[in-house]
Amino acid sequence: MNGRAINGTSKPNTPVTYDRMQIVNDEKEFTPELIGQIGRWGLRDAGFDYNIVAVFGSQSTGKSTLLNRLFGTSFDVMDETQRRQTTKGIWMCRGKDMNVLVMDVEGTDGRERGEDQDFERKSALFSLASSEVLIINLWEHQVGLYQGANMGLLKTVFEVNLSLFGKKSAEATSQRTLLLFVIRDFIGTTPLVNLQATLTADLTKIWDSLSKPKELQGCKLSDYFDLAFTGLPHKVWAADKFESDVQVLRKRFVQKDSSDYFFKPAYHKRIPADGVAFYMEGIWEQVQNNKDLDLPTQQELLAQFRCDEISTAALAEFSEQAKSQKRPVEAGRVVEGLGQMMRTWRSDTLARYDRDASRYHQGVYKRKRTDLLAVVDSTLQPLFLGQLKNLHKACLVAFKRDVVEGMKAGEYDFAELVGKARATCEKNFVEGGKEVLVEGTTWSWEEEFELLKEEVQLVADQSRKDETKKMVNLIERNFKKQIAEPVELALNTATFDMWDKVLRAFRETLDKAESTYLAKAKSFNCTEEENAHALATLRQRAWLALRAKIDEGTADTAILAKLRTHFEERFRYDEHGVPRVWKPEDDMDGAFKKAKDQTLELVPLYSKISPKDTSLEYTLPSEPSDSLTNSDEFDFPSTLIIFSETKSLDLINRFRRDADAYYVEAKRSTVSSIAQIPYWMYGVLVVLGWNEAMIVLFNPLYFVALLLALATAYTVLKLHLVGPLMQITKTIGGEVQRQATDRLREHFAQPTLAEPVRTRPLEDALEDDEMRHEVRRRRVQPL
Repeated sequence: MNGRAINGTSKPNTPVTYDRMQIVNDEKEFTPELIGQIGRWGLRDAGFDYNIVAVFGSQSTGKSTLLNRLFGTSFDVMDETQRRQTTKGIWMCRGKDMNVLVMDVEGTDGRERGEDQDFERKSALFSLASSEVLIINLWEHQVGLYQGANMGLLKTVFEVNLSLFGKKSAEATSQRTLLLFVIRDFIGTTPLVNLQATLTADLTKIWDSLSKPKELQGCKLSDYFDLAFTGLPHKVWAADKFESDVQVLRKRFVQKDSSDYFFKPAYHKRIPADGVAFYMEGIWEQVQNNKDLDLPTQQELLAQFRCDEISTAALAEFSEQAKSQKRPVEAGRVVEGLGQMMRTWRSDTLARYDRDASRYHQGVYKRKRTDLLAVVDSTLQPLFLGQLKNLHKACLVAFKRDVVEGMKAGEYDFAELVGKARATCEKNFVEGGKEVLVEGTTWSWEEEFELLKEEVQLVADQSRKDETKKMVNLIERNFKKQIAEPVELALNTATFDMWDKVLRAFRETLDKAESTYLAKAKSFNCTEEENAHALATLRQRAWLALRAKIDEGTADTAILAKLRTHFEERFRYDEHGVPRVWKPEDDMDGAFKKAKDQTLELVPLYSKISPKDTSLEYTLPSEPSDSLTNSDEFDFPSTLIIFSETKSLDLINRFRRDADAYYVEAKRSTVSSIAQIPYWMYGVLVVLGWNEAMIVLFNPLYFVALLLALATAYTVLKLHLVGPLMQITKTIGGEVQRQATDRLREHFAQPTLAEPVRTRPLEDALEDDEMRHEVRRRRVQPL
């Protein structure tokens, strides 16, 4: 036995040591020297200010190394070149600079003990009963295994612990033990939360299967144990990460103010430090004398060995078969005939096991058969669920495709189209769900089927909403086209029943739009509520479309143009529509005032939608109680106002300025028509121009030239060539002026030394060419 053992108690000034001590030897004997060692560790007078932690796990999984790193202990570690057992029995050491008693327990499943599981069970039970925190050390690949993760051993230990110490724990329900699972060589491919869920499920399943005393039948795992999980990377391949993670884990054993501190008061056994040695010795005595931990009979051992061997062989072939279809299912494919394959695999595996294992101990055979069936079903269930998920997605995609293609076909009854697609979708899923079901299991496809029906309904509702929205948009566009001309015509005429015409046209067009909607909505199988909402939306959008058209026709420029036109028709034209030529004796002021007053009467008419027929006042809703008139979001009365009083005053002022301009222009035309040439001026012109006229008339040369000029002028007028001749003359004159200007600029320009030759831009050159071409064309154009 390593470490120092003493017979007496330590003296007050004895220095603290951190030597390890074997408290249970290979022969399952508890050492009485632990009492003295507690004193040498300096914990005799610690009272309750100490903690106990133990480690449990398979042999050669690095338990001693982990304890040395966490608590600064000095346990022997394995020589990795020889891979042999290091820790024998149960060892204890005080943590360095910590009031923690650390127990290093011999590993399970060692080749040195072979099939002798007695010490494994007793040491595990002792560790569980005496420690506050039990560290369960296991590899990541052992998670999910029954024997590899020591689940069978834990089941026995839980059962005996509940029998021996369960009643005492039930009397003090606040006292529990923390099971800390340290997952070694954790690489992170499988998230820690998934490993945690697997281990928790396995422990809960084990607990539920325990043979509990009658008074503890209703107790739960959480009544006695708390669970914690952590992962550590590979000690060799990720040495730096391993050391850093160990230090992080160590803080949870050291920092008492941390929220995740492991040594919580609820885990303490409430045994003073000077009595902990007697307490542990008493626990070991109870463990040693318990017969429930004895090994099974040789017949059962043989049955367990052979049944496990037969089960493993059967599972190996089964796993290969199941693995072949795992990838396609995970990839999202619906595997044809998967149900038949799973049923065949399951029945063949059980038949192979029954054939070889039924000859052994029936209790063991049946128990192992149940375990085998659970493993088989747990392997097949993901395939079953995956097939259902893939079938769900495939049926939903097919439903969407059928609906979309049916709507693209042209004329269709939406309700009938969706009904056929839904029936096909549900039929395909039910057939696929029944095919993949495995008899003898509690699996069911009905829940997934209900989810599919809900999603199909959501897709159908969304499609109906989209189609309804498209239909309303189409009806709205047609409404805008149909209402545009009547509204524009009514606003241009500006009669006192203008709004009656507008609203009558609106009501007729809206009634047609509503009838069109209701006729098409029948095929959509819409509810009354949906129809009411769609009609309310249609009416609102129709009214807004009408208002948009009215706003377009009553914009500032448009309304002023209408007022000017109305004024001009009454001021510049008489009642017969003949243009007026104002004379001094005409009553221009009266006509102006009358035309202006009649025009100003139109401003209040345009400012608000107020029909003379009161039945048309609320023509938008079909009934007075329509939600559109009572909606908080849509203020219908405010939409009846075209422009406010302030804007009306602004329009009146602007119109008056235009009207005044027309009046001044008319006055000027009257003044200009009054200015006439005196009659005596004509006599003067005749007297003064008589000689020249005679010269032209009696001179043959001048007379012929005059006749030619008159003939030419007559020809030009008859052929309507005055415009082209004026244009040619203007073009030629402009070209001559430009050429002269260029020549003068070149002549008077100051010469510069070494000035580079400047060329005109290509655009100017092209423009000049086009101009010359146009001049030539007009010169040669026949008169």
